[in-house]
Amino acid sequence: MVGAAMTTRGITEALAEATHLLESAPESALVRAREVLRMAPGHPLARLVEGQALRRSGDLGAAVPRLVELVRSQPRMVDALWELAQAASETGDSKRALAVLENLTRLQPTAARAWYLMAKELRKAGREVDAWRADLSGVHAASRDRGLLEAAVAMNEGRLSDGEAILTAKLAWSPDDPAAGRLLGEIKWRQGDMTAALTLVERSVQLAPGFDLARDFLIRLLLQTNRLTEALAHGEVLTTSPVRHPGHDLLKASILVRLGEQERAREIYERLLAQKPDQPQLWQNLGHVLKTLGEQAAAIEAYRHAVTYQPTMGEAWWSLANLKTVRLGAEDIDRMEGALRSLEQAGPGKDEDVFHLHFSLGKAFEDARDYAAAFRHYDRGNRLRRQMVRHDVDAFSIEIADAAKVFSGALLAAKGPGGCPASDPIFIVGLPRSGSTLVEHILSSHSKVEGTMELPEMMIIAGRLRSRVEEGEFPTFQAMIESLTPADRLRLGTEYLDRTRVHRRTDKPFFIDKMPNNWEHVGLIRLILPNARIIDARRHPVGCCFSAWKQHFARGQTFSYDLEDVGRYYRDYVASMAAFDVAAPGAVHRVIYERVVADIRGEVERLLAYLGLPFEEECLSFWQNRRAVRTASSEQVRTPIFTDAVDHWRHFERYLTPLIDTLGDVVDRYADAPGAPSRLPTA
Repeated sequence: MVGAAMTTRGITEALAEATHLLESAPESALVRAREVLRMAPGHPLARLVEGQALRRSGDLGAAVPRLVELVRSQPRMVDALWELAQAASETGDSKRALAVLENLTRLQPTAARAWYLMAKELRKAGREVDAWRADLSGVHAASRDRGLLEAAVAMNEGRLSDGEAILTAKLAWSPDDPAAGRLLGEIKWRQGDMTAALTLVERSVQLAPGFDLARDFLIRLLLQTNRLTEALAHGEVLTTSPVRHPGHDLLKASILVRLGEQERAREIYERLLAQKPDQPQLWQNLGHVLKTLGEQAAAIEAYRHAVTYQPTMGEAWWSLANLKTVRLGAEDIDRMEGALRSLEQAGPGKDEDVFHLHFSLGKAFEDARDYAAAFRHYDRGNRLRRQMVRHDVDAFSIEIADAAKVFSGALLAAKGPGGCPASDPIFIVGLPRSGSTLVEHILSSHSKVEGTMELPEMMIIAGRLRSRVEEGEFPTFQAMIESLTPADRLRLGTEYLDRTRVHRRTDKPFFIDKMPNNWEHVGLIRLILPNARIIDARRHPVGCCFSAWKQHFARGQTFSYDLEDVGRYYRDYVASMAAFDVAAPGAVHRVIYERVVADIRGEVERLLAYLGLPFEEECLSFWQNRRAVRTASSEQVRTPIFTDAVDHWRHFERYLTPLIDTLGDVVDRYADAPGAPSRLPTA
């Protein structure tokens, strides 16, 4: 009995040693397994280790028959089935691999690795739908994995480092685990490491192409980095999933909207609404597309459908109000006030609907000329929204002042020639609600100029350069800019053109980038695109700032929700552009909204002369241009120019003391370059 126990112990120890050697020294593992088989012929675990060692040594011809024999004698031995499936896959025997995997997954449905391998073999056999379903079964099986569950809990509790440690260890052991890779990608994204997040999630999708949740997340990451064509390609794949989900179509539609493919997005929304017409979010999305396409009556109808199905849907009410040319009447005011009461009774968690309703009621009361009530609602909406955004006024002012000093005349001169010589881009910069959409629409009515939209590419490039300072590669922003060689500048300028090409639909020689915030980057534009044109669209400070303050922007513009904040922002903008005027005289052409209203022909002639373009009458009848417009002024630019808005802010002047005091002397000197005589129209 003692001898037998020792023999059993020896076998156990030998097999443990052999198993330990499998990855690092499979030949040694094979020797130990065969020693055991001499001591205990037919021992199942020894036969398994033998097959495993042969496969890892590359001797598949010997491994497969031994594993087949083992599975025949031990049909419920899951590890043997898994080893045989891998060996069959590696020899190209998909038929055998699939038969074994089907048996394995029946015995152990939670074997995620087996499902993923089955998907791979099914794709080899051309059975794409079955492969997709196998990937999804693998993901479902992985959802029960204890390590993944612990990592997910840690992530959701904000313990990102703990979750990262769990997943990193798991991937070290099993590097081809798509579920672990996707989850680690989300942790990296939450940590702000977008590059690592994209790498991990892209690999998860490559490993399991049917992993819909990973592909959905990848699309959202690609959208955040403005890689729109790649996002659309993945969106197209996602909509073919055998597990149909309307969210896939909605995601694809959102990509199409970003790409300017409004008609294709419209088709998706209308198809989904035909199937289920009681969906307020779909009606709202359709309204956004119709507004962009200039179909105002249809947009109004869509938005009204949305608030009919969901009266508390604040964004849909705001979308109606935001058409600017639509007046919300007494009945609408009653319904919105009732919606506000319902939301207040429902308790917290509905802040977005609440502030949207306040902005909408502000517009409704403004149209009714009840300016006190209008201001009260605008103020409430802004106060609530300001609590939800991050904007450090002082830090921003310091950053802008430092950047203005960096891009001095001396630096621009010292840098000399360089950058991408293309003259295609026309940048329209300034503040939102400054008349920039009007300037864009006028220019895009010219036969040689294509209007696109507010493009984020320059901001992405600038942000990436600044991150090199934040990550410690350079001690200061100035050092980083000074390090840019002519080749660097050429590469960055070319990158901008390459990234924006997806938004161009014609072969016109010039295109407009109307991202207003690019005023922060005019120095960089000058370095990397020296032949690009820059137009500064400017409007009276009080009128512009007040208009921005009472406008809820879909995203960004975090400075606009406080009267003092927006006043500070305007001052920073004027000071920065004045510094650039000194550094690069004549590089920027300024268009003052009040001058355009007073003398549109003269201002358009001067604008086109700056661009080196011949005058065309179509630029004066810009409202007949039916191009898609996505900004808040989309409907206003589809009517002839009007003067009512020039001094509209004066109805609210008694409430605007914080703004006016913050603006200070900028109110009187906003219009011209330093030292230039004023050309503001007189009353």
